[in-house]
Amino acid sequence: MKLLVIGHSVLDYIKSEKADKKSPGGIYYSIAALNRLCNNEDEIFICSQYDEETYNFFKPVFEIIKKDHLNKVKRIPRVHLNLFKDKERHEAYENITTNLITDFIDYKKFDGILINMITGFDITLNQLYDIRKNYSGLIFLDVHTLSRGLDENYKREFRKIPDFENWANNVDIIQVNQSELFTLSDKSTEMEVVTEMFNYGVKILCVTKGEVGAKIYSQKTGEIHSYFVTAKKINNPNVIGCGDVFGSAFFYNYIKTKNENNSLDNAVKTAELHVNNKLF
Repeated sequence: MKLLVIGHSVLDYIKSEKADKKSPGGIYYSIAALNRLCNNEDEIFICSQYDEETYNFFKPVFEIIKKDHLNKVKRIPRVHLNLFKDKERHEAYENITTNLITDFIDYKKFDGILINMITGFDITLNQLYDIRKNYSGLIFLDVHTLSRGLDENYKREFRKIPDFENWANNVDIIQVNQSELFTLSDKSTEMEVVTEMFNYGVKILCVTKGEVGAKIYSQKTGEIHSYFVTAKKINNPNVIGCGDVFGSAFFYNYIKTKNENNSLDNAVKTAELHVNNKLF
């Protein structure tokens, strides 16, 4: 299997009740999870960026994969994350780089394309149009920070995503968390948003629900079906990158099996290993 992963690499500055630390982030977690899951016959390709100052953070993960579309820049984005127990984390960005270079990629050779909108500026809608025009296979979109606007202080707050119907029209699987879900639409209930996404042509919608678990929605013969998996209770979970790990595990297993329920089971188990610091 050949899988293309698109998304920004970022350096995280994480502040929480436990400690302050600096670590690789963004697409790092998507790739690290795939490295753990894939076998010798699989090939993982990355479309991202790196800089000299921080590459050593990413090197153990990136050196394993195909780096044909990994481009050097002067400085990758830095993200300041404040983590809280009882509410959404606060995010502030510095040095948000330009969109990733997606020209000259032979999309047809891939079995799947995973787009993780780490900064929200990873690719433009026009770039997605071009990918869809040249690729008929499965496209997975993790909405991630596309769901957050950008103010003059580079802080990110949730907002309704402009023109999201056009994003949805050009992908097959969408992943959101509980907060991001309501940035896709003006609708006020989860099922209303889900129904709207299927009207745009989305095949599967994954909704991660933090420590509660995760749920998927799919549509067959005109009916919407759902499947929920409860997460195990984990003390002091490592939540950074959990959604990225979940998305990689779900998409990898779905390409292999085409079974969405089985893929959700595996994604939740893989995410549990990560939050319990047992994945890598």
